[in-house]
Amino acid sequence: MIRYLLALCLVFAPAALQAAEPARVLIVGTYHFSNPGQDQANVESVDVTVPQRQAELQAVTDALAKFEPTLVGVEWPADTASTQYVQYLNGSLPPSANEVVQLGFRLAKQRGLKQVHGLDVPGEFPFEAVQAWAQSNGKADALSALTEQAQAITARITALQATHTIGGVLREMNTQQAIDEAASFYAEFLRYGKGEQQPGVALNAAWAERNFAICARLLQALKPGDHAVVFYGQGHVAQLASCARAAPGVELVNANDFLPTK
Repeated sequence: MIRYLLALCLVFAPAALQAAEPARVLIVGTYHFSNPGQDQANVESVDVTVPQRQAELQAVTDALAKFEPTLVGVEWPADTASTQYVQYLNGSLPPSANEVVQLGFRLAKQRGLKQVHGLDVPGEFPFEAVQAWAQSNGKADALSALTEQAQAITARITALQATHTIGGVLREMNTQQAIDEAASFYAEFLRYGKGEQQPGVALNAAWAERNFAICARLLQALKPGDHAVVFYGQGHVAQLASCARAAPGVELVNANDFLPTK
């Protein structure tokens, strides 16, 4: 009998999932506006608080508002996002250039949302073990070249700010080519190891664990029919998009279908 019931569940579960309106998720890969310097390579952001850049940020917000978001997710822990969004709404939050405030809070307020979902979790990034293995196995120069590649990516983003609006920079960062290029930085670490020593695998496993934890918090917050906009560092986008795309009841939306064209 139990086996029969399980078989029925497997038959009818897909139909039940399809019956509910899917939650639509739009992930915007960003750079850090306030230059926290926490990544292996960092963009040197312009001052986004000056009037011109504020107008550009408003243009991004107006464009994304056409998606009619019912949920906004950001790269902050849940408690921090919740507390500071309340302060943002009542005008007591100190001025901040952070992209969470400038993009996430701005969009949520414009949409009349009472909550911003902080999705971030702490994670390990055991890069030192990769460096040590590279040094001991004749790959120190290759690792240096890989780091320089990452720095070249961030340098391009830094330079784009001189010729593009913030919306234009974000469009460039959210092309499939740019997302794949950012993801390849992590995949390349899988070449760093041999036999039982696999520091590159450990680094990627830690990175994946953090991204799965972020995605889990997003999926747990979603309801059928939601329109979610998630703002996250560009390096996370490939794994977050893959997770959202694979989740039943979720439809992934291309950010560049809504980001402003200018």
